[in-house]
Amino acid sequence: MKKTLLTFWALLLFITSLYAQGPDLNILKGINGPISPGADKSWRFITKKAIYVDAAVPAGLLIAGFVNHDDDLKISGLQAGASILVAGGSTFLLKKVFGRTRPYIAHPDVITVKEFPGPTDASFPSGHTSFAFAAATSLSLAVPKWYVIAPSFLYAGAVGYSRMYLGVHYPSDVLGGAVVGVGSAYITWKAQQWLTGKKHKKTYPE
Repeated sequence: MKKTLLTFWALLLFITSLYAQGPDLNILKGINGPISPGADKSWRFITKKAIYVDAAVPAGLLIAGFVNHDDDLKISGLQAGASILVAGGSTFLLKKVFGRTRPYIAHPDVITVKEFPGPTDASFPSGHTSFAFAAATSLSLAVPKWYVIAPSFLYAGAVGYSRMYLGVHYPSDVLGGAVVGVGSAYITWKAQQWLTGKKHKKTYPE
């Protein structure tokens, strides 16, 4: 656990070192681009619905656990919920610590905001991304099969991309959010194993 926490903080420190480097803004400019009504609407839809998808992960695992009388799934549902709470708390704290200005506010001449109203709280890390990766990682740990893992992280990646496309986050914000989300899920999963005194041994059909 100690090694995991050290790795977590080392990754965050590395990502924050990108702040002063031009590539962070240049990559964002390429992703953000000009206004495109069709694409803008699609990415706004993904960003707005993400919170419901994230909440559905712990809820779905819990419901499946009760329906199937499966204690492992119930525990996984609680762990998934805990990971999202930890990700939210970590994101809130890091935003207060770093206080980074949103890209569309700091660079209105080159970054177009496509989310209305545009968020005005601190930019680093991306909350949407941290929640999405916490949910995706928790679900993948609960059901470690490719047909769950692949779409889970495809979804989380799409959420992160949507935040950049809409002009409200830098790439480093999204990377930071991904680290927070994955780290929160993994730490709570390890804590759940320690509390229950066993490793996840449930098998699933191929």
